[in-house]
Amino acid sequence: MTRRSPPRGAWPDSASRPLLTPIQPSVVYATGAPDDLDAIYEGRAQGFTYAREGHPNAVALARRIDAMEGAQDGLVVGSGMAAVTAALLGALKAGDHVLGGDQLYGRTLRLFSETLPGLGIATSTADATDAAAMAAAIRPETRMILIEVVSNPTIRVADVAGIARLARDRGLLLAIDNTFTTPRAFRPFDHGADIVIHSVTKLLAGHSDATLGYVAARDADLRARIATLAVTTGLTASPFDCWLAERGLFTFDLRYDRAEANAAALADTLARLPGVRRVLYPTRADHPDHNRAAALLGGHGSHMVSFEIAGGRAEANALVRAAEGIAFAPTLGDVATTLSHPASSSHRGLTPERRADLGMGEGFFRVSAGCEPTDALCEAFARAVEGSGAAAV
Repeated sequence: MTRRSPPRGAWPDSASRPLLTPIQPSVVYATGAPDDLDAIYEGRAQGFTYAREGHPNAVALARRIDAMEGAQDGLVVGSGMAAVTAALLGALKAGDHVLGGDQLYGRTLRLFSETLPGLGIATSTADATDAAAMAAAIRPETRMILIEVVSNPTIRVADVAGIARLARDRGLLLAIDNTFTTPRAFRPFDHGADIVIHSVTKLLAGHSDATLGYVAARDADLRARIATLAVTTGLTASPFDCWLAERGLFTFDLRYDRAEANAAALADTLARLPGVRRVLYPTRADHPDHNRAAALLGGHGSHMVSFEIAGGRAEANALVRAAEGIAFAPTLGDVATTLSHPASSSHRGLTPERRADLGMGEGFFRVSAGCEPTDALCEAFARAVEGSGAAAV
C-alpha cells in the first residue's frame, strides 16, 4: 500500500494548545475553493490569503496593542516610520496640508520637508506646546495635525487638550505619536485623538531585536484607507518580529516602571553635576512643561531623559568615550540604557542653526533609561560627565 505524505502545511492534531503564540512565517495561505477565497476577501469569513495583506502574528500583536490603547483593528507595519507614512498617506491626498509639531522625530520632519511636498501634500510645523501657535498655522487646506505627546528628543510636553479642542472645532484629524509615553502613561484616544501611532521597535517590544510600527484610527473608513495604503505599498511586518514584540509585551509594565524610576533618579543626579547646563525630565519642577505634564501624564515621566553639557563636539565625544557600560546608539526603549546624540543621529538632517533653534546643540544628549540597578546607572553617568571635561568649560 502506498503511504501518502500529509499535505503541505498540515499541522498535527492535538488535544492541547501551545502556551505561546506560534510563529507562522508562511507567505501564502491555501483555501478550499474560489468561493472560500471570496468569503475571506469580502469579510464573511476569517482567514488569511497573502502575508502582505496580513498574517496571524501581526494580528495577534495588533490586538494586544489595541487592548492597551483602547483601539479597534489597529494595524502592525514594518517600522515606526511605516506607521507614520501609512497614517499620513492613508488620510491625505494631493492638495491637502498637514500641520506638525516643530519638535517631531527627525525622520518625521524629513518626511515633512522632503517627501510629502513631492506628492503634492503641503506641510508646515508649529510649537505643539502652544495651541495658539498651532491655530495660527492652520490653513484653509489643512486636514490633519500630527504631534508627539512628549517630543523627541527635547522632552517638551504638547498642549494636547488645547490642540484636541482646536482639531475638533476646525474639523481636522488629530494624529498622536505615542511612542515615548506609551499607553502606560497616556492613551490618546481618551484625549481626542483620531489616529494613534507607535514605533513598536522601542519600549513596547523593548529588546532592540524587532523593527515594527503600529497605527490605529478611530473611524472605520479611515482605518480601511490606512490599511489599503499599507498593503498596496508593502509596509508589511515580519512574522518573526511580531512574535518577538508580542513576547516583549508580556513584561512591558515591569520594564516600563523600572525604566521610568531609573530615568527620574538619573535626571536628579545629572542636575547636580558640574558641567551639566540643563536637564529635561517631565516630573522635575524645573521642566518648562511641568504642570502640564503632571495633569496630562498622571505623575508619569516616561523612560526618556535629555540633558546638555557645556562645550561642543569635543566634550560630547569625551562624554561618550567615558560612559563605560552605556551603549552609544541611536535607539530607545531597550532593557539596557542607551545614549544618543541628536546632532549626529536623529536630527543630523537639520542645519546646525535649526537644531540650535530647537535646543539641540553639540552638547545635547538623549538618554533612554533601561532596567539596570539605579545606583550603578547614576554612577556611570557621573563618571561620564566628569570625563567629558564640561565642568571646566
